[in-house]
Amino acid sequence: MKISMVSEHASPLAALGEADGGGQNVHVAELSAGLTRAGHEVTVYTRREDDVQPDEVHMPAGYRVVHVPAGPRRHVPKDELLPHMGQFARFLEREWRGSRPDLVHAHFWMSGVASLLAAKEVNVPVVQTYHALGVVKRRNQGPADTSPADRIHLERLVGRNAARVAATCSDEVFELVRMGLPRSRISVVPCGVDLERFTPHGERARRGGDRHRIVAVGRLVPRKGFDIAIAALRHLPDTELIIAGGPQEGRLAEDEEALRLRRFAEQHGVADRVRLVGQVARPDMPALLRSADVVVTTPWYEPFGIVPLEAMACGVPVVAAAVGGLIDTVVDGVTGIHVPPRQPDAVATAVRKLLSDGALRDAYGIAGADRARCRYSWDRIATDTLRVYERAVPSAALGEETG
Repeated sequence: MKISMVSEHASPLAALGEADGGGQNVHVAELSAGLTRAGHEVTVYTRREDDVQPDEVHMPAGYRVVHVPAGPRRHVPKDELLPHMGQFARFLEREWRGSRPDLVHAHFWMSGVASLLAAKEVNVPVVQTYHALGVVKRRNQGPADTSPADRIHLERLVGRNAARVAATCSDEVFELVRMGLPRSRISVVPCGVDLERFTPHGERARRGGDRHRIVAVGRLVPRKGFDIAIAALRHLPDTELIIAGGPQEGRLAEDEEALRLRRFAEQHGVADRVRLVGQVARPDMPALLRSADVVVTTPWYEPFGIVPLEAMACGVPVVAAAVGGLIDTVVDGVTGIHVPPRQPDAVATAVRKLLSDGALRDAYGIAGADRARCRYSWDRIATDTLRVYERAVPSAALGEETG
């Protein structure tokens, strides 16, 4: 099958942990690689952000990345990209008229807008993965939500016009149905984890002293809830918290959220036990996770959440807010502990339970690694995604491809 991935702001080449670099980048990169391994031809379309980027990049995993000229050739926050989706769509239409794909998979709602505009002219089915929903963001962020005013309306239109919607978790399905999308056209396909990189055995990042270690990873934005983990530290003596994400460590002094978190730690009397280490290179992330006694993830909301999966694959128990995709991936009482969102005391209680019982940590770690291997390999996710594609692509087209 010839597949076009559209990911307007989340390039598979981007550095993770920056403002708009996160799980979607990983998802697009790893899914494209998995589909390529399965024998399919994959091209990823993402927005050009500077003059240095080549028109095309052929990735070692076998898929192609095309940089689309749409808007200024510099970084633009994703919430400001909607005015450039018409230009993005016109580029896609020209590309697809010259070489028509069998299917388009759009990632994020603005990619869906551009993909549907272009695909309509060349009669190609579109599968939509939202990665995040405007209704959830608005509910949790209120006036701080910087999304375009038309986001929720356009998300609904995208869902109604896509051939299929691939939701990343069961909680998202409920949200989509509330938006008026038919349940019969929604499938759940989670994110995956690189099981060759994230394993229980391997190097561990150095730890100093006899303190327990908690690790939290993600973009440095308020909704990730790092302040909740910091507040929990008040009730966890002899425990350090490592926060990984954001710009490189040397630039943290210029990062607004990093400065806020450091002030918050000082106000709570735990600044000497909180370390912000900035962006951690992808190859170094498994060693950091393995060095933890517990990985804590406490977002306000979370469309999926790859970090808990990576921790589980490394054999580390997880304390996770019971929101979004974390409800599906972290099995409460088996691979970790669920806690109510935005409740530092509940986080402290759960972490303390694990820190006081090494056998329980080991049991949760073993179960987590087993669950990651059995359910969340990227090859398994690619297979699940292909089943969605097969329901979206007319059978005649599939017959031509295989015949």
